[in-house]
Amino acid sequence: MNSVYHINKGINQSIEFKGLKAQYIWYLGGGVVVLMIVFAVMYIIGVPPLICVGLIIGAGSFLIFKIYRMSNTYGEYGMMKALASRQVPKSLKVRSRSVFIR
Repeated sequence: MNSVYHINKGINQSIEFKGLKAQYIWYLGGGVVVLMIVFAVMYIIGVPPLICVGLIIGAGSFLIFKIYRMSNTYGEYGMMKALASRQVPKSLKVRSRSVFIR
């Protein structure tokens, strides 16, 4: 059976796929690729396959949970705003009055 996925995108709306908004789709895709690479490395090293599968399923579940939670918490631009607000200093110290005298 062929499955068809619909990407909902209205006018001036961000891309949304299965509840994930905007950049979180890319984060989930990158995380899945990293998990596949980790699985391959563990399998090549010689870790038993059941342990590999168990660890990857656990890590994948955690990854999906965290990314959906970030998507629901921050929305399209909220995480970038939260990261930017951490870089704004709480206060400014001016040691001379030359800035104000002109």
